[in-house]
Amino acid sequence: MCGVAGIVDYHGKRNTVSAVGAMLQSFSHRGPDESGVCHSPSATIGNVRLSIIDLQTGQQPLSDISGRYWIVFNGEIFNYIELREQLVKKGLRLKTRSDTEVLVNLYAVYGRNCLNMLNGQFAFAIWDKQKEEIFLARDRVGIRPLFYTVSDGVFYFGSEIKALFRNPEIKRELDPKNLSEIYTFWTALTPGTAFRDIFELSPGHCMTYGPAGIQTEKFWELNIGPDRVNLSLPEALEQFNELFVSAVRIRLRADVEVAAYLSGGLDSTTTVAYIRDIEPGILNTFSIGFDDRDFDESRYQEEAVRYLNTNHRSITCSSREIADAFPRVVWHSEIPLTRTAPTPMLILSKLVRDNNIKVVITGEGSDEILAGYDIFREAVIRQFWSRQPASAFRPMLLKRIYPDIPHLRNASPNILKMFFGYKLEDTANPLYSHLLRWNNSNHIKKHFSEAIKASVNGYDSLEHLSARLPQNFSSWSALAKAQWLETTVFMSGYLLSSQGDRMAMANSVEGRYPFLDYRVIEFCSSLPDRLKLNGTNEKYLLKKLMTGRIPDSIVKRPKQPYRAPISSVFLSKSKPDYVNEMLSAGMIRKAGIFSPESVTGLLDRIQKSATVSEMDNMLITAVISTHLLYHQFIENQNQDLLNSPLNNLNVIDKI
Repeated sequence: MCGVAGIVDYHGKRNTVSAVGAMLQSFSHRGPDESGVCHSPSATIGNVRLSIIDLQTGQQPLSDISGRYWIVFNGEIFNYIELREQLVKKGLRLKTRSDTEVLVNLYAVYGRNCLNMLNGQFAFAIWDKQKEEIFLARDRVGIRPLFYTVSDGVFYFGSEIKALFRNPEIKRELDPKNLSEIYTFWTALTPGTAFRDIFELSPGHCMTYGPAGIQTEKFWELNIGPDRVNLSLPEALEQFNELFVSAVRIRLRADVEVAAYLSGGLDSTTTVAYIRDIEPGILNTFSIGFDDRDFDESRYQEEAVRYLNTNHRSITCSSREIADAFPRVVWHSEIPLTRTAPTPMLILSKLVRDNNIKVVITGEGSDEILAGYDIFREAVIRQFWSRQPASAFRPMLLKRIYPDIPHLRNASPNILKMFFGYKLEDTANPLYSHLLRWNNSNHIKKHFSEAIKASVNGYDSLEHLSARLPQNFSSWSALAKAQWLETTVFMSGYLLSSQGDRMAMANSVEGRYPFLDYRVIEFCSSLPDRLKLNGTNEKYLLKKLMTGRIPDSIVKRPKQPYRAPISSVFLSKSKPDYVNEMLSAGMIRKAGIFSPESVTGLLDRIQKSATVSEMDNMLITAVISTHLLYHQFIENQNQDLLNSPLNNLNVIDKI
């Protein structure tokens, strides 16, 4: 796992070697083991490396055997052994055992078509010194990040936005329209980011930058459309098992120890069970618990550990620890947040790294591809309720899927109608499954300053998303639509980024995701809905698969979404000083995003109330995180807050 950066400057305006070195330093946490830069008259590309495969000879930048193509690569190509054999059969003599060299030579032989051959998680750039153009690509679902911009005819790219900002000519400014998206979807729709004119290469896309400018192309897309494979349950179980064994097996490939997260849920317990079957022996596992019992899953973690006999380490997280770590979370996420949930993941990855482990396998992706989230069941119940909208009984069904949310446990039908009844009968809307969630997030925008409201000027995030839906989206089932939205918008933009890559790589830890093997995704996308969501029984196929293989209490336990406390983090008497500063009228006016009167009025109302609503929690988190982002990246130009020195910077001059 690594970080990459580069500059393409056809006019020689910059000292690009020193500039790229500074860019690499900004995210040296992504690759603390070594670093390298290669330079030509028109381009400089660089890499910081977290050594996992081919520790001795896998240094970057690296060229193909002809010396024409030079690569910097972030990620892993898990099927590199098979691809290497394919290249050797073609007569290529490779000088390393690394997946990086396999990748650059695949590109030399097959061009962009090599992307369809890759099973991995990747973001990379290849400089073609003959054509003097650069090729960039990002994995199918966006596990690894890649950002870019063009300023005064110079092209910049990097694994994190802070690298781009190491160049003083690149302006630092929050983008109001993209903030509007973030406060709706929890992420900006790619290629947008929180910052004006800073772009992210979309998942499943590649691009070329040369004298003719930027050309972008999609090489993969998620299709959960109407075409279904008519499999029986036994057939589906057999095929899924075969694919998942392969997905886990190739993700165990490494020249360092591979550990796993074990949260006590079905997904992580499944991945650990498969690892134990494939590679019996000592397996290190890690988990996090909470002082607040409403969020804690420790008893399930302990049961899974006993059953699977792993060498387990856990840490209990307090609200004060979350509060203390939150500024660092924003720094690494580079986007406003409406949840504190990424913060415990940062704390957990530090525990992993403190135990000298660089790689963890996790269960992310299962809920998206096998319909495990409550939002899928919620949509089914809301559609059922919509046929009799006056019913007092039907909304009560919603309590069954949210037993972990305190204010819903004892809610009356009227309260449930108020909370879940938004656009109840708008079932023809292609975004129906997510309208309620996004409406709740949208309340944040009611607190915008007048200037930001004028700048957004009626921009509708939902209309923007609707224009990007697949052409045949209207013919998909309700579940397929919901899965596409959850996977394409939420998973790629938030779960795998703010809560995934950024929190793990902040502590130099690589996460690997067997459920997001593209073969597993495509297989699950082809399954009939009933094998994923059977009535309101979520992840039906996976539960059937794991019955008898892990504890029944874990297979049958109610879905408990991963959450972290908010009110006790930011509103307690013992909160850190920065919280008051970020919520102060002075900071609100300085940043200019929110209305001082509106936010101050909200805080006054909260102080007089015994409870804080979910929407108010989201708003408080959004205000604090947005102001931290403004303070760290715009107000404070000194970016050495969290950086460490580059190790062993190797410069290859004039390739």
